[in-house]
Parts: sequence; structure tokens; C-alpha cells
Amino acid sequence: MVNRRFNSMALITGFPDFWKLAYPDARLMPDADTLALESESQDLILHMLALHWANDPVGQLIQCRRALRPDGLFIAACLGGETLQELRGCLGEAEISVTGGLSPRIAPMAELRDLGGLLQRAGFALPVADMTTLTVEYRDAWHLMRDLRAMGETNALDARLRKPTRRAVFNQAADIYAKHFATPAGRIKATFEILFLTGWAPADSQQKPLRPGSAAQRLADALATDERPLRD
Repeated sequence: MVNRRFNSMALITGFPDFWKLAYPDARLMPDADTLALESESQDLILHMLALHWANDPVGQLIQCRRALRPDGLFIAACLGGETLQELRGCLGEAEISVTGGLSPRIAPMAELRDLGGLLQRAGFALPVADMTTLTVEYRDAWHLMRDLRAMGETNALDARLRKPTRRAVFNQAADIYAKHFATPAGRIKATFEILFLTGWAPADSQQKPLRPGSAAQRLADALATDERPLRD
């Protein structure tokens, strides 16, 4: 969609074996707190499904911004706040019912509006934040949790329960899941909200907003309506 050729690309990910097949010439690096990026060394940086794991998301964005050459492009994809909302609710309800308490099990994830604001704070020009929702079906909650473990998306919260969870909690959570989130085919659904962020390193060649009051056409004329002054 971007009619541009990029010659120096860095790709930040926790799954290098997957991405190097699609981008064999990219510079792959882990999603560490301190990124191995030199100042103004790249004209394209991709941050792929790792930003929601960052201890300091703003710091990640700032580091990527500094590593871009003028008019370089940054693209990120990460999981958003609606991800696994079904599993979060079922585990919470089951744990309260079985143990009488509640422990954090799914990390809080950023909302679309929040990440759009972070792009601006990091100094990107022309920031855009967008999202899409993927609904995935599983045989049951056990297969969903097994898949999450294989993805490396298990519970890493510092305040998580430090002893094994009673199996009765998971059994009841699976029953609640099947009762409230079943598909017509008898499976269960799981929501994954994917957030997409794009921003450019500022450059003099980029489009700039017009100076306030410099418009040559009236909005009322464009809308073919009468302009009515507001009351004091």
C-alpha cells in the first residue's frame, strides 16, 4: 500500500524463525528493553506482535523513532485490549466461585486510542492507529490455553498466583466458556484484537497541516448548507 522502496529494514520480534522466511534480508532483533538500533540507521522498522509485552512501550517507540532516517516508516502490530475477553471473564468467574478470590491471569493490553497518543508522544509524524478483530474457533477452552502456551502468550504478570491453580478452577472455566461462547458448530470462539500502528520520522518533504484561518473555501459551501452563527 505504500508506494516506496525501502533498502534498510529492521524487524523486531520474538519469533525470528517465522519472519525471516518472509523477509530474509531484514535485520532481525529480539524485543529487548534496549533495542540494538543505531541512530538514523533504518528507513523501515517493523515491530511485530511484541509491543504488548514491552515493560516500557513508550521507550520502545522512542527508540524506533530515533533509529529511523528522515521520512522513514515505522509499522507495528500488537494485541489490543479486547484480546481474550472471553477467557478473561470465564477464568475470573470460575476462580471466584471455586476459591473465593481472584488473581490476575491475562495481562492488560493497550487500547487503540492510547497507542495512537503514544505515537505522537514518541515524535512520529502522520501517526495512524487502526485495528481489526479476529475470531478464532477452538474445540474447547483446554485447546485454546494449549495454543496460547505454544504461542508464548502465557501469564507473566508479577502479581500472578505463585502456586499451582486448582484444576477445579479450569474445569469450571471450561464449562462456563462452553455455555456462554459456543458456536453453532459446538466449538468455542476466542477474540484476538490486532492493533496496527504507523508513523513516519519527520522530514521537510512531508505534507504539513495548513495554517489555521488560511482556508480558501467555506465548509458551508462544500456542504451546500446555510452557515448559522452560534449564540453567545
